[in-house]
Amino acid sequence: MGARCYIRSFRRLVDDCHHFFKSVCELEEYRSKSRFLYGESMGGAVALLLHRKDPAFWDGAVLVAPMCKISEKVKPHPLVITLLTQVEDVIPKWKIVPTKDVIDAAFKDPVKREKIRKNTLIYQDKPRLKTALEMLRTSMYIEDSLSQVNLPFFVLHGEADTVTDPEISRALYERAASVDKTIKLYPGMWHGLTAGEPDENVEAIFSDIVAWLNERSRSWTMEDRLRKMTPAPGKFIDGKNGGEAPAHARPQRQRRGFLCGLTGRTHHHAEM
Repeated sequence: MGARCYIRSFRRLVDDCHHFFKSVCELEEYRSKSRFLYGESMGGAVALLLHRKDPAFWDGAVLVAPMCKISEKVKPHPLVITLLTQVEDVIPKWKIVPTKDVIDAAFKDPVKREKIRKNTLIYQDKPRLKTALEMLRTSMYIEDSLSQVNLPFFVLHGEADTVTDPEISRALYERAASVDKTIKLYPGMWHGLTAGEPDENVEAIFSDIVAWLNERSRSWTMEDRLRKMTPAPGKFIDGKNGGEAPAHARPQRQRRGFLCGLTGRTHHHAEM
């Protein structure tokens, strides 16, 4: 058994998920099912890297406060990061990375926060040196490659999140090459959207997720899968001249949602 919460290589973590998830999808009972990735925080980063590893395999992703960029509010000073990189191969497992209390920053509801703090299965020490640096490098890599994301996705983020930066979720939505992409930002909500908010907020979050998935779930045949592996480039045909419309002329749908008395901003983009 390895050291708890020690990530020697983020690539190996993604490879493990890739092999396991594919082995499940290949089982007879799941072959006709849609394949969606779901990731929260660091799991959102894993989901995006799984998509990059095999872009045609997945049918979509739900990304909840994804770790596309670690907030400057919890990131160590650049000088500290520089010093830590000098010793990461010498003391990779040491719990010495200075960070703020993530539980205090992530979970808004005080009762739920205390329950989480008392849960002995949740890692609450300082991050191990190699783990922290791998997470930082991964988030920087994802931030620099947002334009290469091209699967359907729904990204959800609390606007008051101080753990992962909601602005990078905006950037993901704006830069991604995906034809079908949706973003919803929740005013006043923190990082732990599905576990740290009041119950009514959590219910609204899952309602939004289930609605998005229901609209895109379907049964697949082997022929469908083969066609997806070699998709024709999509085009929006301009009815006036029969040609492909410029990007700025393509229709976009915007929806406004209401969440617990607060206006939630939802943007949806899909090729018609």
